[in-house]
Amino acid sequence: MQNRFIDLYSDTKTKPSPGMRKAMADAEVGDEQKMEDPTVNRLRDRICELLGKEDSVFLPSGTMANQIAIRVHCRLGDEVIADRTAHIINAESGGPAANSGVMIRPIDGPSGIFTGEQVKAALRDPDTRNHPRSRMVSIENTSNGGFGTVWPLATMQGVADVARAAGVALHMDGARLCNASVKSGTRARDYAACVDTLWLDYTKGLGAPVGASLAGPKDLIKEAWRQKQMLGGSMRQSGVIAAAALYALDHNWDRLAEDHDNARHLSEGLANIKGIDIDVPRMQTNLVFFEITKPGWTSARLVEACRERGVGIGANTATRIRAVTHLDVNRKDIDTALKVISDALAA
Repeated sequence: MQNRFIDLYSDTKTKPSPGMRKAMADAEVGDEQKMEDPTVNRLRDRICELLGKEDSVFLPSGTMANQIAIRVHCRLGDEVIADRTAHIINAESGGPAANSGVMIRPIDGPSGIFTGEQVKAALRDPDTRNHPRSRMVSIENTSNGGFGTVWPLATMQGVADVARAAGVALHMDGARLCNASVKSGTRARDYAACVDTLWLDYTKGLGAPVGASLAGPKDLIKEAWRQKQMLGGSMRQSGVIAAAALYALDHNWDRLAEDHDNARHLSEGLANIKGIDIDVPRMQTNLVFFEITKPGWTSARLVEACRERGVGIGANTATRIRAVTHLDVNRKDIDTALKVISDALAA
């Protein structure tokens, strides 16, 4: 057992740093719903500048941001086009159906990245009453289910061209948009220019405890506030947590390159462990996926064996495991984790 538990289960496992906690404690606050919280208002302005959008709204979670975006863009019986690995399909408890009454049409993009041509093929005929209406396309950058893959800007622009020509809204799940921006060298606002709405998460690589911001045109964000109220997301003195988000944007964005380096080191180390199969070049950012190939072993068995030895990882399928690097894990921790995984499989 390690002296300190090394948690690679997710980048949501990050804890607020001392500097972030101080920023939270010192935050100016007011009634968010009356636009009287100065820290929330500063965060709104910061996000609009960062993403090049007219307005934004601070929300408790990224899942709520996705759900609100669907409700703003769609009507009952409409259809959303998304990759089959998308978070809105696999990790939001059927929210699109329950909250908005929409269909989702999954398409199959390599590593979660699909093309404008694929979107064009998936669009419904707007002149028939038999089909649901194609109303929104959702992209996820980076693609979690696609192994943390970064969308090429040109590919996203191609999807945007098709969506706009068809009069269909384009939304971005930006849970790890900051990772995509750092890895590719593409400005977040250049990605954002492709889409109508998008959100940025603070609780993953940026290390804040709560929150996400949904951004877009003023009229859509005005309606998003209404949906926020309806879904129970309105807060009061939320400047306490908005301060953490501002601190994260100031201090934890550029350092994501370190997480990517650690993930590559982890990937290369896993490739040398007998009983593991991993496609190292496919791992682009801070998400590392690998297969258990040792006879008689499952991902659940290895997860438990590593947990007993002081390392947390997550079972993705019966044989696939996901490990995620983040600001609370350093290079020494990665080396320790590699030894633990190797020892566990050798036992």
